[in-house]
Amino acid sequence: MRLRQLGSSDLQVSEISLGSWLTYSGGVEADATAACTRAAFDAGITFFDTANVYGRGAAEEAWGAILADYRREDYVLATKVYFPMSDTDRGLSPEQIHKQVDASLRRLRTDHVDLYQCHRFDAETPIEDTMEALAEVVRAGKARYLGVSEWTPEQIRAGIEACPDDVRIVSSQPQYSMLWRAPEAEVFPTTAELGIANIVWSPMAEGVLTGKYRPGEPVPVDSRAASDEMNGFIRQKLTDRTLEAVQRLAPIAEGAGLSMAEMALAWVLRRSELASAIVGASRPEQVHANAAAAGIELTADTLAAIDEALGDVPVTGQQLGPGASPAITHR
Repeated sequence: MRLRQLGSSDLQVSEISLGSWLTYSGGVEADATAACTRAAFDAGITFFDTANVYGRGAAEEAWGAILADYRREDYVLATKVYFPMSDTDRGLSPEQIHKQVDASLRRLRTDHVDLYQCHRFDAETPIEDTMEALAEVVRAGKARYLGVSEWTPEQIRAGIEACPDDVRIVSSQPQYSMLWRAPEAEVFPTTAELGIANIVWSPMAEGVLTGKYRPGEPVPVDSRAASDEMNGFIRQKLTDRTLEAVQRLAPIAEGAGLSMAEMALAWVLRRSELASAIVGASRPEQVHANAAAAGIELTADTLAAIDEALGDVPVTGQQLGPGASPAITHR
């Protein structure tokens, strides 16, 4: 497993990281969560990404119990804040930031996270208030560095301008895959200019890029798409047009001596703007299969063949991520 620098921080993170968005928030049982986490360590994955809203704290609690068996210095831990935790608890106001970070640390059974991320931009709170509260979290030793997720380039710049000099935004977490290329337009150039690393989510398009979903056929019974707990986002990707394009990738992967998953992950990791690609897994063997993508470099011919196979199916150009807004509020 190769490591990459996380922006301007002193953190090095594994190229492949383990996420807990749908799986460990309730999509799989506790035993599977523990087995996948152990498999991650076995495979050299040392970067773990979660959020308070995943299962309304369930994912953090699960990892709090499991990671207690490992030395804190042996892994990098990230969580997020913004989405509703109750009818009244949401957003990035100073009150919420301080309340939610303490709750996350209790669930995670640790005194600090390495990366505390704004899950979305809060247009209802002045950015100056948000960044000053986050700076207080860092100064208190509850987080080492700050990150953002699905912020526009304008919002990233506003956050940096409002950030006190003694703390730093070091990461951005956009969606990125062969099928969703929106960050290439503006987010990647902006973060590269500002010394911010990208940690991308859904690099395999929730499993669509593994090729297991076939046009005109029922979804596999053991897949994410068949799970009521995990299929809320994937359905829009399961069109015949998209699935037919993905099937055209299969001979390209075979010709390169790679699995479809390895090729999809290597494709996103080809970008120097990335520090890590977050994968989900419901079985330990999936963790090991995904970890095998670290260090793979695709040839120019393979990259060209991928573009030809997918045609105009991928989403390109600057796009707002799910749940994101372009608005910015100042004091």
